[in-house]
Amino acid sequence: MSLLSKQRGPIAVYGATGYTGRLVAAELSAAGSDFILSGRNQQKLDQLADSLEGEARVQAASVDEPESLRSLLAECSVVIDCAGPFLLYGEPVLKTAVETGTHYLDTTGEQPYMKMALDRYSSPAREAGVAVIPGMGFDYVPGDMLAALTTEGMGELDEVTLAYTASFQPTRGTMRSALEMMKGGDVEWRKLSWQPASQRVSRGHFDFGEPLGRKRMTRYPAGEQITVPQHISTRLVRTMLSADSLAPGAVDFLLPAITRPTSLMMRTPAKGLVGAAIGRLPEGASEKDRRSARFTIVCEVKRGKRIRRGTVNGRDVYGLTARLVTKGARICAERGFGGKGFLAPAQAFDPRDFLSDLEEFSFEWHVEPAAAEVAAS
Repeated sequence: MSLLSKQRGPIAVYGATGYTGRLVAAELSAAGSDFILSGRNQQKLDQLADSLEGEARVQAASVDEPESLRSLLAECSVVIDCAGPFLLYGEPVLKTAVETGTHYLDTTGEQPYMKMALDRYSSPAREAGVAVIPGMGFDYVPGDMLAALTTEGMGELDEVTLAYTASFQPTRGTMRSALEMMKGGDVEWRKLSWQPASQRVSRGHFDFGEPLGRKRMTRYPAGEQITVPQHISTRLVRTMLSADSLAPGAVDFLLPAITRPTSLMMRTPAKGLVGAAIGRLPEGASEKDRRSARFTIVCEVKRGKRIRRGTVNGRDVYGLTARLVTKGARICAERGFGGKGFLAPAQAFDPRDFLSDLEEFSFEWHVEPAAAEVAAS
């Protein structure tokens, strides 16, 4: 009851019946939050509500019916959008949230969508007193907040690098979002501005340290290209993903040879065939497999000859996403929250506080002390 008294209105979960949406609903239910389950399918929403402990309100809405979204969000303090691909379905929810004065968070991993949210909605959201905080899951809360923690006291920087390696089974939603991103249109932060991203697939090698060691890296159009420049002064942001995250085992060296042709194919009608094939795959990993999948993110920052590294380790990418986005939504729903406009995760929430209490996900972060900084080679 004390938790509910802090909320100035319920939290809407749009796309609640999807893989991630169900995890988000379970988190809010366990936290005792006031929330509303929403999406297009009334029957699936009712089934989800019946599966949760306690009472869960349900209100169907569709991105094709603006009035249904307006009716949903008019009474809500926050909306968590889990319905991707966001480049296809996200903007109607975002637009309605700004119009109704509802704080907006989502679980997107799609960098072009995040850039659109910044360019198109930051000023209107600021004027409306609404916070727009996309990418509030595994991608990209840990990386963005690790960058903030690693760069503390460093001043203006030459370069911020974020290197990811992970082993997990993507959901159908994640794969469909990846199809949208493969069409290109992403950007990189270079020379203090956003520039069209290089489409070069191979990004050399990166040393993650023990026990992971040196890994072959590949292109990764990550959201930190958008969020990090919001709160860190740097000339360059580099983001990369280990090839074995996408192609485990010995075949990872083939990735550069197949990624470019696949990207070009996604701009043709063949994209529909690939999407249909994805629809026949399992929705996502089993709970056991989901919880056992591990990840590491390393942030390396440079200023002249000074280098500092920070590292995040954890497991259960999708479970962690649900915990992070619901934690953010609950803070936004509190009466004292004053964030507005487009915000990076590290701008909206204090990184040290926000990354605490995540032991369930074996979550640990560490930044080398100043004494450990070394000369750049």
